Amino acid sequence: MTRGRFIVFEGIDGCGKSTQARRWAAELDGRFVFEPGDTELGAQLRTWLLDAHFAMGPRVESLLMLADRSHHVTTVIEPTLDQGVDVIADRFFASTLAYQGYGRGVDLAELRAATSLAIGSCRPDLTFLLDVDVSVARQRGASRQDDRFESVPGDFLERVRDGYREMAASDSDHWAVVDGTLSEEDVASRIREVLAERR
Repeated sequence: MTRGRFIVFEGIDGCGKSTQARRWAAELDGRFVFEPGDTELGAQLRTWLLDAHFAMGPRVESLLMLADRSHHVTTVIEPTLDQGVDVIADRFFASTLAYQGYGRGVDLAELRAATSLAIGSCRPDLTFLLDVDVSVARQRGASRQDDRFESVPGDFLERVRDGYREMAASDSDHWAVVDGTLSEEDVASRIREVLAERR
């Protein structure tokens, strides 16, 4: 049986990645997954992670994200891929590197090592970065003050965005950057072109 493709959508909140991930899961007849919180265990971790009133340091935040991801990989992602079904994800390990590494300042080398422990050999075949300015992302939706990641100051998101762009530039074989300021249809058209080019 041919293994399914693992396609991930990344970017700062408000870039349109969730919309495109759901759309392409349907178009490709694949399985839509998301992080954090796509399993019963993950849903509990997500509550802690997103509650801005629940104090935790960057390392704790990172480890909770990685716990969710490790469980997600072994119980959902890998079994689905092994069945020959494409998996289309709204976030994966690049989010932790971007948010907790570039954004929060957790040592990137340590974070990459911990990520490898958490996910083993599971890596995306292709990651789409939907890139938008922080100001655009902010305009697309009012920040929710009860969300740890949507209530952060703009300079944090600038570091996150810079981190994403750096990762994409360093691995162009597995990343594709798409202008997230385009219309939903135009973004989808660009994604379609990339998927056709990289089959």
